Amino acid sequence: MLGVHDYAVRAEWTGNRGTGTSGYRDYDRSVTLTVAGKPELLASSDKPFRGDASRWNPEDLLVSALAECHLLSYLHACVQAGVVVVSYADEATGVMREDGRGGGAFTEVVLHPRVVVADASMVDAATAAHAQANSWCFIANSVNFPVRHEPTIAVG
Repeated sequence: MLGVHDYAVRAEWTGNRGTGTSGYRDYDRSVTLTVAGKPELLASSDKPFRGDASRWNPEDLLVSALAECHLLSYLHACVQAGVVVVSYADEATGVMREDGRGGGAFTEVVLHPRVVVADASMVDAATAAHAQANSWCFIANSVNFPVRHEPTIAVG
């Protein structure tokens, strides 16, 4: 059965220093992101855009969403392929280029999953499962830039 899934996030600007957006340097980029029943996430713009480097920014969240979506899709693909994953860690990277007009876009995200499987006989199927995971990942299917994978598979 195919379904439609709705998601709701509240984004509240908390950076009014008393004069609102009276000038570009007169307000803080602080934002609180809330989803009902979940802990608040403190966010901001990236440091080069006058943000708070100690908070999550939209670019961090996008790369994180791609990494987590692939991880979860990958684990499912491995179960279906009979691959026992004993650990998985990813050091995902993304490149965003400014366009000189105040905007920009991501040009790519590269996932670097380090996967450990239970047995050497599972390595080929574990490698192949990344392609299946990519085809299932809702987030990767929703972006207009390449999401590449450079996996490492080891036996534990």
